[in-house]
Amino acid sequence: MTTVMLVHGAWHQPSTWRELEEELRGRGYETVTPALPSAGADPTGDAHDDAAVIRAALDAIDGEVVVVAHSYGGIPVTEAAAGVERVIYLAAFVPDVGESMYTMLGMPQPADSSGLFPLPEDPRNALYADVADADAAVADLVGQTHASFATQVTRAVWHDVPSTYVVTDLDRSLSVEVQKELAKRAQDVRHLASSHSPHLSMPAELAKLIDEIVSAD
Repeated sequence: MTTVMLVHGAWHQPSTWRELEEELRGRGYETVTPALPSAGADPTGDAHDDAAVIRAALDAIDGEVVVVAHSYGGIPVTEAAAGVERVIYLAAFVPDVGESMYTMLGMPQPADSSGLFPLPEDPRNALYADVADADAAVADLVGQTHASFATQVTRAVWHDVPSTYVVTDLDRSLSVEVQKELAKRAQDVRHLASSHSPHLSMPAELAKLIDEIVSAD
C-alpha cells in the first residue's frame, strides 16, 4: 500500500489536511502529516529543522511513499525526500541547491532572518479565495519563523526523484507565472482551477488527481 505524506505550508498545521486525508483514505491510501517546527504557536528553527522532521517521518514508513508538498513545504521536502516514489509540488516552491524562497522570488537574502514572518495582508483572499469556510481556515493559522523562508537548501531531490507540479490556476498568493517557472523543474505538470489551497476548496478533486498521478507510475 502506498502512503501519501502531506507536508503543510507556512503558517499552517497538519490539521489543514484533514479533508484531503479522508478522501485519500477512501481511495485506499495511508496518510502521514508531519508537523513542521517552523510553524506553530511557538515556532522554532528553519527549513533544515523542518527537513529533519520530514526525513525522520519518512524513515518510519514501510513501503512506497509519495510526498505532497504545499507552498513553503516544497522547500524542506526538496531537502529531505530522497528515495521516495514521487514528489508532488502543490503550488509549491521548488528550490535548487543554494536557493531559498527569497532567491526564487528574485529577492536578495535578508541580513537578519530572526523573529517571525508576518501573514499576508489579507490571508483570507490570498490563501483561501475559493474556500467555503475561509474564516475558520484563517482562524487556524499560526506563527512562522522568518528563518524558514531564508534557508538555502543543500540538496534538491527533484534532480533524482520523479516529480509532478500542480499549478493552481486561480492562485492569489503564489502567482501562476512564478508557478509555471518553478514547474519547469518537474517532469510532469498538472493544473487545477483553484486558488492557493485546493486541499480545502476541492479535496475530492485533488485526491482524484493525486490518485491519477500515483497510478500512472
